[in-house]
Amino acid sequence: MKKIICIANQKGGVGKTTTAINLSASLAAAEKKTLLIDGDSQGNSTSGMGTDRSSLQTNNLYHAMIGQVPLEQVIINTVIPNLDIAPSNQDLIGIEVEFVGLEDKEKRLRTLLNSLDRQYDFIVIDCPPSLGVMTVNALVASDFLIVPLQCEYFAMEGLGYLLNTVKLVKAQLNPQLVLGGILLTMFDQRNLLSRRVTDDVRKHFGDKVFKTVIPRNVRLSESPSHGLPIILYDIKSRGALAYMEMAQEIIRGGI
Repeated sequence: MKKIICIANQKGGVGKTTTAINLSASLAAAEKKTLLIDGDSQGNSTSGMGTDRSSLQTNNLYHAMIGQVPLEQVIINTVIPNLDIAPSNQDLIGIEVEFVGLEDKEKRLRTLLNSLDRQYDFIVIDCPPSLGVMTVNALVASDFLIVPLQCEYFAMEGLGYLLNTVKLVKAQLNPQLVLGGILLTMFDQRNLLSRRVTDDVRKHFGDKVFKTVIPRNVRLSESPSHGLPIILYDIKSRGALAYMEMAQEIIRGGI
């Protein structure tokens, strides 16, 4: 039975797309059949997996969301065995306007995923840095939410809004949604502030914080510009080891 994981935080620059790409790749490397859904109109997960966004003029997630094509037709293979992607580009901006007033607009993505014939162990959804229509669709479609949180001063700012939205979605649209965990990102062991933020988040959220911490890592930052997940760009880097460890934590923990 597939597990659907939403990677969301309305704050930008927290490692959301980096996590979506590299968690998906690490799950696939662990021989779990995985689908990455790029739910962000910036299309960074798409380009980060080596797909040219300009080649998606008539066949991307937007066209599936508006009912023009089935989701099956949008999905393409990636360079990693066991990993497929439903790519996106700037077309996806359109649903914020086009879905206004539509009935059941929050359930479109869930309906698409339920219609899939392909079998996946995991579906990972990369959300935009906002709490708009696409993020709500992802929350409604998902079993688990993972929140990347950077180890910096404003880390907790805005987290309350996201968790409030999750409560509303659970109450009205998706009672099965669970906070799968908070993932600390951009951690710098040499930085006192990083260590303080880590301690504060663990004190506040307890076992809802992943044991795995994603370090600030140059190779991890470089890999998207090469269209490769970190396990293909530099498997020995600290970033690659961290995401592989996170994938194992998820597999072992039953998320």
